[in-house]
Amino acid sequence: MQVNIISRVRFSVAVCTLASGFLLAGFAGCRRAPGPDVAATVNGKPIYRADLEKYYQASLGDAPQKLTADEANIRRLQLLHQMIEDEILQQRAAKLNLAATDEDVNAKLTELKAPYTQEEFDNKLKQQKITLDDLKRDLRRSLTTTKLLNAEIESKINITDAEIREYYEAHKAEFNLIEPQYHLARIIVTTTPSSQTGNLQNNKATSAADAKKKIQILYNRLESGDDFSNLAMNFSEDPNTASNGGDMGFIAESALKSDPDVYSAITNLKPGEITNIMPAYRGSGPGRQLIGYAIYKLIVREPAGQRALSDPNVQQVIHQTLHESKKQLLQTAYLEKLHDEAKVHNYFADEILKQASQ
Repeated sequence: MQVNIISRVRFSVAVCTLASGFLLAGFAGCRRAPGPDVAATVNGKPIYRADLEKYYQASLGDAPQKLTADEANIRRLQLLHQMIEDEILQQRAAKLNLAATDEDVNAKLTELKAPYTQEEFDNKLKQQKITLDDLKRDLRRSLTTTKLLNAEIESKINITDAEIREYYEAHKAEFNLIEPQYHLARIIVTTTPSSQTGNLQNNKATSAADAKKKIQILYNRLESGDDFSNLAMNFSEDPNTASNGGDMGFIAESALKSDPDVYSAITNLKPGEITNIMPAYRGSGPGRQLIGYAIYKLIVREPAGQRALSDPNVQQVIHQTLHESKKQLLQTAYLEKLHDEAKVHNYFADEILKQASQ
């Protein structure tokens, strides 16, 4: 079926190209909508409804609440938008010969499977409603996007000393600490159901027992020398910090004291050390609720007082802030440019609008 659709599209393009020599209007008339199995096209390449539905079902997870028809289609439109943006990036990467290789995919797959037995890994795939081929495809696309953005965005970011100095002078008060600050990172594994993991592997504990086992595996890997940031990006279940390697930023001592157990554990650490596995709670006091388990890393402890620009930690914070700001700016502009250059048609959106007008 797929081959027939592509053949028809290519044939239509060929006919329209010939017709355009006689009458430009005839070109538009020759365009044919693809079959009902296509949700959208990007530069003529189809995005299939079956794939959209697969991502939609995976996004639901084990959520008990059933979506209304309108809510379900809103989510499908959001997912399809992401799939369109991803396809634009994939095509750009292919044009620049930056697609991930089989070796890249296999290496990432090996890393992903490392904490589990084969049976446990197969069960994870079943829980997430995906096949091994689905996972390999997603890994390939993710790695390809990373290679593309590294080449087109990251390589072009340059933070100068003048920019760091200018930022410091404009935000000097922010580096005058009225109380000690703790720069922390965290890996957390939760027992609560959620379809949003926040980590690169879309890896989520499914029960309290599973959470205990997962956090123990991660702790053992840290003790064996694995990189904290890498494990957090791939396995931590905090969507707010996982993408930053678990980095929680600087936390004031008074705020840290709201959880006496965590405060006590962290104040006994030296920079670079990690805590033991600790319970993670929602809320405080007698009514607090256990939501999972966490491991904290102390990156640096800052005493109260004004920090000078010569302080390496100050420069690092400013450099990272400026880098992330430029990265976001360039990446947003880059994606907009690619989108403007692409020929996109969202047939699923057309269908929804057509149904609404009937």
